[in-house]
Amino acid sequence: MTVLQKSDFNKKIFARIEKLIVDYKLIENGDNIAIALSGGKDSVLTLHALTNFKNKLQNNEFSNESNSNSYNNKYNFDNNDFKDIDFKLTAISVDEGIEGYRQHGIDSAISNAQELGVKLIQKSFEEEFDFTLDDCFHLFKSACIPCGVFRRNILNKTAFEIGANKIATGHNLDDEIQSFSMSFARADTVKFSKFGPKLDVIHPKLIPRIKPLWNTPEKDVGTWAIMNNINIHLDECPYSSLSLRGKTKEFLNRIESKYPKTKENIMKSFEKSLKIENPEVKLNECERCGEPTSSVVCKACEFVDIIKK
Repeated sequence: MTVLQKSDFNKKIFARIEKLIVDYKLIENGDNIAIALSGGKDSVLTLHALTNFKNKLQNNEFSNESNSNSYNNKYNFDNNDFKDIDFKLTAISVDEGIEGYRQHGIDSAISNAQELGVKLIQKSFEEEFDFTLDDCFHLFKSACIPCGVFRRNILNKTAFEIGANKIATGHNLDDEIQSFSMSFARADTVKFSKFGPKLDVIHPKLIPRIKPLWNTPEKDVGTWAIMNNINIHLDECPYSSLSLRGKTKEFLNRIESKYPKTKENIMKSFEKSLKIENPEVKLNECERCGEPTSSVVCKACEFVDIIKK
């Protein structure tokens, strides 16, 4: 039985993330990146990985790494890939207002941002909309529906206000497979164009997402956090088990436990066979708040009306 060494595991997980960044050009010179920082393991690893990447660039560490480094050989790094790249990082946390749950995540976000010297902007549903998720979840089929709409709205508005041109999220390999499976089950092929580690700009006020953990399994994220004693929020959202995503996650985990590497094979199949042309999208600006939307009124404003009525 091989003993997992912390230093080797850290090199492996960061090398994989850095390789993804380079291969898909997730980060380019002059970028101003906002990190969606919930305080959970995925967003915290994203914060650490991008900060680590930035520091290595500034200290010219990539060119100093030995060619004998097995992880550099495995991921086929070229030192020229890392030349002349400089970028800004800011973290944004959103308090949805979930009693007994969210504050732990906020505390973790504050702690990790301070430790790494990254500015943290704190926002909340209550501050932006005058209600919390606990106040309104019962009006919807799943709490994840208003939560996702309002979180995206706040993240996008805040990122735009600070001049960010990309939002980095903590979506990992498991998240991507779950999203794909859910869209596949619904025959919602329009959403296929949203998969992948990098989304295109489709409106000047809609900040595109990048996913540095796109090919990193959730179990590796958890292992990294535990091995390095990282301050993270470990609790599951109390509403997650009621959602389709929660049920899809359970289903995929059961299959993975019986047939190891199923998730990895799904992702490989997705990468090889699913070549989706981005559909032509025409976005308007919401007549109430000005945020990009495919309708006259955006979902956030629509949901605010439902809740306040």
